Amino acid sequence: MKSLEELRVIREKMQGEVAFRSEHEELIKGLKKAEELQFDTKYRYHVLVCGGTGCTSSGSQRIREKLAEELAKQGIENDVNVIKTGCFGLCALGPIMIVYPEGAFYSMVKEEDIPEIVEEHLVNGKVVTRLLYDETVRGNEVLPLQETKFYKKQHRVALRNCGVISPENIEEYIGTRGYEALGKVLTEMKPEEVIQTILDSGLRGRGGAGFPTGLKWKFAAANAADQKYVCCNADEGDPGAFMDRSVLEGDPHVVLEAMAIAGYAIGASQGYIYVRAEYPIAVERLNIAIGQAREYGLLGKDIFGTGFDFDIELRLGAGAFVCGEETALMTSIEGNRGEPRPRPPFPALKGLFQKPTILNNVETYANIPQIILNGAEWFASMGTEKSKGTKVFALGGKVNNTGLVEIPMGTTLREIVEEIGGGIPGGKKFKAAQTGGPSGGCIPASLIDTPIDYDNLLEIGSMMGSGGLIVMDEDTCMVDLAKFFLEFTVDESCGKCAPCRIGTVRMLEILNRITEGNGEMEDLDKLEELANYIKSASLCGLGQTAPNPVLSTLRYFRDEYEAHIKEKRCPAGVCKKLLSYNIDPDKCKGCTLCARVCPADAISGTVKNPHVIDPEKCLKCGACIEKCKFGAIYKK
Repeated sequence: MKSLEELRVIREKMQGEVAFRSEHEELIKGLKKAEELQFDTKYRYHVLVCGGTGCTSSGSQRIREKLAEELAKQGIENDVNVIKTGCFGLCALGPIMIVYPEGAFYSMVKEEDIPEIVEEHLVNGKVVTRLLYDETVRGNEVLPLQETKFYKKQHRVALRNCGVISPENIEEYIGTRGYEALGKVLTEMKPEEVIQTILDSGLRGRGGAGFPTGLKWKFAAANAADQKYVCCNADEGDPGAFMDRSVLEGDPHVVLEAMAIAGYAIGASQGYIYVRAEYPIAVERLNIAIGQAREYGLLGKDIFGTGFDFDIELRLGAGAFVCGEETALMTSIEGNRGEPRPRPPFPALKGLFQKPTILNNVETYANIPQIILNGAEWFASMGTEKSKGTKVFALGGKVNNTGLVEIPMGTTLREIVEEIGGGIPGGKKFKAAQTGGPSGGCIPASLIDTPIDYDNLLEIGSMMGSGGLIVMDEDTCMVDLAKFFLEFTVDESCGKCAPCRIGTVRMLEILNRITEGNGEMEDLDKLEELANYIKSASLCGLGQTAPNPVLSTLRYFRDEYEAHIKEKRCPAGVCKKLLSYNIDPDKCKGCTLCARVCPADAISGTVKNPHVIDPEKCLKCGACIEKCKFGAIYKK
């Protein structure tokens, strides 16, 4: 078992290694240049290679293998520390490699680039400028990653260690003050003091609803029982969301430490992490982290010799969206079909195995150790009056810089899309942003200057959700988007309550009629009526929020619904059955290429003369548009 003194020794040993490649203020004490750091490292270079899901799928594992091979060839394998990290955030540029002390940010690295990087940079000390991310190059100067547009406005709290440490090495986590917060609460604080600190910080649940975390803990602590539980919701199922998965892949120990702190605060001795089996990298690293924490005496019996016992087990989910709902999640952990239970009683009174239980999501826990170490005031100084701290978003869709973003609450949507996200590709116009996934709503371009926090989003008909943020441009059909999310909800409904099981299907049928050109104006009233019934009568929060995408698009993009119904036209040119493909005779050169690729023989014409499309035969597959070299074919 590691004592607090043993932990301090490890921390002092590892600080130098981590500080060599980080921007942690508490570690580098405001110094910017690696050569100025007062910490020692055994290596000339630290090479960080992203090992998150995105970069792994792009071949980062092969890059690490090639790197090891080339380092051995050059005989410098003992001089270079190669670290497999979690996600850096800029997923659009993967696979990513960063070399310190220069902080050289190599993007879209290929296997064939590795010999050059090793030869030029790691042997000869010359940065390979052509492979650097262009925003990190100014003349002959290599700029820190933190100076790029993507990172400049970010403030990393939950993501502080992602892309910095090896998630499979507990000592690197300890080197960033890891498990110091746990030591502090066990030796210096009473449980009620811990809860009060979390209350004073203003931390609200990052899973979607935004319930005050400290209040949830206070309720559970007040209920006496022979056994209590701490649960972590890592069942991240929103389309386009990957925040929690990235934290687990890049910094799993922060969740373990936070859950132990929560266990001490409410009087629990057992924790469960409910994580999707679909996230194999996260599962693997959690298993490694739990094993290491037990080995070091940071989980298990008599932690730090204080008499406090706490252990954590994993429970794998099968990918059911409804298991993200707290009571359904607990039912699934118990070994039953994941279906929600009526509330009250709430989990703080009767949760897992009918015992007092708290459930927070991954990102919520990731903030806890930093709040304990830096104080409630520090956390409360960030964000807005009612939404404190930072929020992690998975930025995706029609935006140049897709990836993982952590910004202070109150940052405007415009700043996220135009500055951090780098704007819309191809010079297209911003149309809307979807937050909250299937439970959220759309924010139109007219509200792009809305500060992002819990209350502002609810006011405009959306919600924070877990943090998915999907950007849409002018080519997005909002009726089709609403249909997409409703299809998802229908597929994922557990079927336990009739409003969700039947009501969402009826709404989807109406949307299908509208997108196929068979809608009527009365359908819009029916949609709203059904939506209100489902919201008020569904058993769980997922059913109650299922109509939100439809309601928000009706609110802000009603004209698109009316165009589909009245004019039998899809303004965005997406809904197939409302489209017609045409050839501009002034642009058509009669090359016959379109006719040759048409699978339905719908295009006719002679060589060097304008062609025409037979609308009766046309399948609207788009093959002709893709092949036309003259831009003569268009759809409307």
